[in-house]
Amino acid sequence: MTYKTMNDSLLWQIRHFVYNHFADTTHPPSVDETARHFNITGEEASEYYKELHNRHAFLLDAETLTVRMANPFSGIPTDFKVHANGKTYYANCAWDMLGIPATLNTDAIIEAKFTESNESVKLEVKDGKVTNGDLLVHFPLSFSRWYDDLTFT
Repeated sequence: MTYKTMNDSLLWQIRHFVYNHFADTTHPPSVDETARHFNITGEEASEYYKELHNRHAFLLDAETLTVRMANPFSGIPTDFKVHANGKTYYANCAWDMLGIPATLNTDAIIEAKFTESNESVKLEVKDGKVTNGDLLVHFPLSFSRWYDDLTFT
């Protein structure tokens, strides 16, 4: 399947499905789960995943095509845990840990570790605001450089 033969509507439906799956289950669907859901072949689903990766909608593990990042959700455990709606989500970074409650439109308790010191911090998000606002989040790279090394950022 080439980009020209790809169904653009289905491409965005698949993106939507992956994000909803994260929101519902805390983890991404596999390529096979996506293929079954849309009644397409695993090869077709793989090509759609790759195209979404190329468009920066996801970050895939190149070997397995597992969705590693669908911002703000992380497909792997990280030091940024977000407890919301009775579930525990993983965020990719400090920015995304705040993005999960915003995406889900819910209150949350966030547990994170400072990268340099390994010190733990706990935040509460209530009604869209961080309640313990005496903390400062540091981003080591400017936003324009995040895709230079997305897993580091």
